[in-house]
Amino acid sequence: MHQIDFIDSHTEGEPTRTIVGGFPSLGGGTVADQLAVFRDRYDQYRSAIVNEPRGSDVLVGALLCPPSDPTCAAGVIFFNNVGYLGMCGHGTIGVVRTLAYQGRIGPGTHRLETCVGVVTIELAADGRVSFSNVESYRTAAGVAFDVPGIGRVSGDVAWAGNWFYLVRSGVEASLHVGNVAHLLDLTTRIRRAVNGGGYELVDHVELFGPAGHAGGNSRNFVLCPGGAYDRSPCGTGTSAKLACLAADGKLDEGASWVQEGILGTSFTGQFRWTDRANGKIVPTVSGTAHVISAGQLLISGEDPFAWGIRADAGNAGDQR
Repeated sequence: MHQIDFIDSHTEGEPTRTIVGGFPSLGGGTVADQLAVFRDRYDQYRSAIVNEPRGSDVLVGALLCPPSDPTCAAGVIFFNNVGYLGMCGHGTIGVVRTLAYQGRIGPGTHRLETCVGVVTIELAADGRVSFSNVESYRTAAGVAFDVPGIGRVSGDVAWAGNWFYLVRSGVEASLHVGNVAHLLDLTTRIRRAVNGGGYELVDHVELFGPAGHAGGNSRNFVLCPGGAYDRSPCGTGTSAKLACLAADGKLDEGASWVQEGILGTSFTGQFRWTDRANGKIVPTVSGTAHVISAGQLLISGEDPFAWGIRADAGNAGDQR
């Protein structure tokens, strides 16, 4: 019987499971080095932690690991039901609140090492968290695809710690939770077209509509890599949106953008230029998270689903 210690949180509705103990050593080095060991030797732990029967498709895992940068409070590797994430905005906010819950950090400025770089975070006395993301930018504007069952769709491709296709036009859909099944179908079709059209690395698709609350600038719906949708406004998705707004001259440096998610919760974002000529920015995104549970995951050799119910296995015998 193997025991893994975890703390669960949600950030504006989107869950994060932070692993705080019981995980095999990844050998040190940079967080990117440790991710390579995780992926090559211990991927079954990823499945056990976030997949059913212990987790669900929407759950994002965050493994705390030693940082190679001594100025960082922790290293963190983000993962989900199908693989690994370069960066995760809602997960970063959840990890910060988890570290505070453990007493490892207090209000103030801290740094976290991710596999795509160091992010700076600010924990306010009231618990609100802001993070300055990795450098973000748009790589293609107004790229159009013929999407089966939808028609001609146009959008932007952007990097913000993950790869996004941000839909500009061609999709008319109401962004509310009662319409989720339809939205998932639309965004899945769009992602297939984007991937087949030369952008194989894009694994997030983002739709936009009018904000539902006073003070909001926009509402989004975000398809995540594993086929689930983001319950929060998506931290890296908000960063990608800021990169596109900056490139189009639609948001001034330092001005606030309030991005609602499908549940009506919101993140607030700003940006600063790092390379105006090439459209590169550092976005800062803020939101709130709440610690909701803590405990141990038990992995038993007698359990046919000890390592999770994987999408690539058809029955209990295939899980062994």
